Amino acid sequence: MKLTMRRLNRTYLRRQLLLESDRRPIEDVVAHLVAVQAQEVDAPYVGLWTRTGLRHEQLSAALADRRLVRGGLLRSTQHITTGADYLWLRALLKDRIGATGLSIFRSELEGLDLAEVARAGREILGGGSMTRPKLAKQLAERFPGRQGITLAWVVQHQLALLHPPPTGVWRRRGHVSVALAEDWLGAPLAAAPTVEMLLRRYLRSCGPATHADLQNWSGLRRLRAEVEALRPQLRVYHGEDGRELLDLPDAELADDDEPAPVRFLPEFDNLVLSHADRTRIVSDTDRALVCPGYSIVRPTFLVDGFVAGLWAIEQGTVRVRPFRRLSDEDAAAVLTAAADLLEFLQLGPEATVELEQP
Repeated sequence: MKLTMRRLNRTYLRRQLLLESDRRPIEDVVAHLVAVQAQEVDAPYVGLWTRTGLRHEQLSAALADRRLVRGGLLRSTQHITTGADYLWLRALLKDRIGATGLSIFRSELEGLDLAEVARAGREILGGGSMTRPKLAKQLAERFPGRQGITLAWVVQHQLALLHPPPTGVWRRRGHVSVALAEDWLGAPLAAAPTVEMLLRRYLRSCGPATHADLQNWSGLRRLRAEVEALRPQLRVYHGEDGRELLDLPDAELADDDEPAPVRFLPEFDNLVLSHADRTRIVSDTDRALVCPGYSIVRPTFLVDGFVAGLWAIEQGTVRVRPFRRLSDEDAAAVLTAAADLLEFLQLGPEATVELEQP
C-alpha cells in the first residue's frame, strides 16, 4: 500500500497528539510519546501544553512526585520519561552506546580508572541528591590533581543519573541536581531491554518509519539487522518515493484530509527530530532554517500540518516569522494560536505577539 505524503503527515501528527488535545494524565501522555525532549528547561512544558492543554503545575508536580523523571537518554540529550520507561531505556542505550561520549575529555582521563570514579560517585551520592558542582568538588578531593567537573561527567556517563527538581522545573535556572536513578525510583535498571521494545514504542508514536528513522530518533546505530528480523511481525507500506515504511499491524492510519490546527512547538521538539527523512513534517529547504547547525533546533509552528515558520521570544514579544507569506485566513489562525501561547508563557501584562510576514 502506498502512502501519500499528506496521509503520512496526518498519521504522524495524530500519533504525536497534535490533531486533537489529549486529556489523559500527563504521565500517560509522556508514556505514549516515550520521551519528551527537555534539553531546554521550559521546552517540555510548551511541547506538552501544545499537545494537551497542560498547566505548568501538572508537569512540575509529576516531576516532584517521581511519576516523571528527567535525565540523559535519546541522542545523549535530556528527556523526560516515566520512571518505568527510564529504567529500560537507559539500560538499553547505555549497553548499545558503550564508552562513547567522553572523547572530549580524553587527555584529562589518561591513566584514570573510570570504574573507580563511578564507585566514588555512587558512594558520594549515597541515596540522596546534590548539585553537580558539589559532586565535582567531592570527587576532586578523592582524586587529587584531576578536574572535578571532568570527574562529575565521568560519573554521569558511567552511572544512571537523574536530575530531580528543582532542576528542570518551569523557569528554573541554576546548578543541575543529580541523583542515582535506582535510588530516586527505588528500582534497578532493566536487566534485558530489547530493540523490539524500542521499535514498537517508537512506531506507536512516530510510525510508519524505517530502521534509519529509528536510529535517528534513538541515537543508536547498526539496527538494520534486528529491525529486519522483526519484519514478519510488522506491516509494510511504501512512501511516495517508493521507500518501505514499517508499522505496527494494529496501528491506525489517519485520513489525508483530516484538519490540522495551527500548533506552536518549542525548541528541540522531537516532532522535527524523529526521522532521518523529515519531509513528512518539514521540507528539506525549511529544515535548514530550523536546524542551522551547532546543535541548534529552533522553535517552530505548524500550518496545515507542516512546519511553516519560526517563533522566538524577544524583549517581551512573541515574534512569529513565517517562511512564506501566509494567507489572511492562515495568518488569523496563527495569531489566535500565538495569543494562546503568549498566555501560557506568562511573559507579563505588557507582552505582545507580532506576526512578521515576509
